Amino acid sequence: MKINGILFLVILSSFFLATSVHAQDNAVQSDVYRIVTNDGNTYIGTLVSENDTEVVIRTESVGEITLQRSNIKSMEKIDPKRIREGEYWHENPHSTRYLFSTSAIGLRKGEGYYQNTWIFFNNVNYGVTDNISLGAGLIPTFLFGTGSVPFWIMPKLSIPISTESFHIAAGGLFGGVLGEENAGVGLAYGIATVGNRDSNLSLGLGYGYADGTWADIPLINVNGMYRFKKNMYFISENYFVTAGGETLGLLSVALRWAPENFALDFGLLRPTDTGGEFIGVPWLGIAIPFGK
Repeated sequence: MKINGILFLVILSSFFLATSVHAQDNAVQSDVYRIVTNDGNTYIGTLVSENDTEVVIRTESVGEITLQRSNIKSMEKIDPKRIREGEYWHENPHSTRYLFSTSAIGLRKGEGYYQNTWIFFNNVNYGVTDNISLGAGLIPTFLFGTGSVPFWIMPKLSIPISTESFHIAAGGLFGGVLGEENAGVGLAYGIATVGNRDSNLSLGLGYGYADGTWADIPLINVNGMYRFKKNMYFISENYFVTAGGETLGLLSVALRWAPENFALDFGLLRPTDTGGEFIGVPWLGIAIPFGK
């Protein structure tokens, strides 16, 4: 199988980047808070004291400061490990999925997200428990006057072997077309993920079916995510299948821009058996988290 050299290096580098451990410049502290005031300022520091009218914290940049509770918009305790070079890195707002494929990391109970790709592909996923999530999606073809609506459901069981570094999961994607009689199509998979919610690598194996018949060859899935800036991630999602003595693949490279309240993915998908003149098919998707 011939794979574009640049994409191969990207996938290989994803492995090393996803499994590396970020060096932390700050010693682990207790009771570190992030306070946002009504005028939009943000302060991060250790809690010195508090009462009904004011809060005193000690910051690295300006030392000890006193804030009136009437001027505080929000106050939350944060993980000191998320402070990097004096800046708070918020949690990944779309940590359990790459472009379309999921990782073995699960949604927490009460967490959910809505995902839209190229306007027409819509997914909603929700954490029923810390280990079980359920998703559903559809293509709203009814907007164009057709009575046939493609839909799918996506159950997933996630098991953390090591909460911070290794997860396994099993699940599936099962779909059909509303308004038509058919046996449906789908995919059952197992996947393992090494790394955390910011940077990780996943290896998956799945078997598809159509019209009640299961495939006899597996689909292999290799994905990577690496957070290299506060709001930026590198993502690669790749599929491989062997048929007729030949291995075919679908490769992708993408960037994710993810402030606290949404995640925007943009990248390229490229089959492995295309000529050098074909660059790739663009990917554009957005995910909006909700719940806890």
